[in-house]
Amino acid sequence: MLSSSTMVWLRSFEAAARHASFTRAAAELCVTQGAVSQQVKQLETALGRALFLRGARALALTPEGERLQAVVHDAFRAIDATLAQLRRPGDAPRTVVLSCSPSFAMGWLTPRLGDFFREHPGIDLKVQGEFHGLDQARMAREGIDAAVRFDLGRYGSLPARRILDEWLLPVASPAFLAAHPRLRTPADLRPAWLLHDASPWDGAGEFEEWRFWLDRAGADLPDLSAGRRFNLSQLALAAAASGQGIALGRAALVLDDLAAGRLVDLFGLRVASAASYFLVTPAVPSASSDTAEGGPVAAVAAWLQRQGAAFAAAREPWLPRPA
Repeated sequence: MLSSSTMVWLRSFEAAARHASFTRAAAELCVTQGAVSQQVKQLETALGRALFLRGARALALTPEGERLQAVVHDAFRAIDATLAQLRRPGDAPRTVVLSCSPSFAMGWLTPRLGDFFREHPGIDLKVQGEFHGLDQARMAREGIDAAVRFDLGRYGSLPARRILDEWLLPVASPAFLAAHPRLRTPADLRPAWLLHDASPWDGAGEFEEWRFWLDRAGADLPDLSAGRRFNLSQLALAAAASGQGIALGRAALVLDDLAAGRLVDLFGLRVASAASYFLVTPAVPSASSDTAEGGPVAAVAAWLQRQGAAFAAAREPWLPRPA
């Protein structure tokens, strides 16, 4: 059980571990250096093991201390973040932190944000471009109220809803197509021409999407490693637009370029992606971002769902036939 004494000991331990100094920890906590040292010693006695190696000039964590420090540091950060949220005036703008796959944020979400702010002037939506994995502890620790990810939708206990499915189609610049007039069917593709998003979602392989599309298009390219690799779909698409090769476009990210003529659909064959865009929320929402009806996260979720449905309907005339 976490007694009041244990909580005091842990606070002193966390500060000392972070600063690698009892003296600097004492200055932060506004107590004496001796008090911090004594509280850490009491924690070590209660645990029956040393947490620090005490040198003449510096402190160093033992393996047990490193293990405890990682947990305690994250826990105190999450508590501090929640207290800060609860401390805000009731009439302040309600902030929602939305972690979003970078390519989706740049290519699809950002052009639509003006509509959101016109519809919800009282919500301060903060978008962060990220693609790290999600779990309850991380979302709480980093103050993430919701996240949009392009992946297979496996989140364990985290609530998730699909807001948009995706279709894949090879695209290249008009200049690349003109320079390769014999490129007419998937069988004409060459591995060196392909531009890869090497990390389309957490856990995916470097050539996952191209292999998926080629298999369903009935084309066999045995060695895909000759193509160029990027860590964002938007980078591969930018390379394709500049004539460097052929990218596997996602409909949500390429329709504007197709309409403007910057990119060309090569074969008129689309393939339904195994991955979709999911909205993920914490299993235990923060008090300041209530997911109940009328709460700010619920408003963001409803808006994203409507935008996804509207886009799915509008894209149909632009999409080629299914492979």
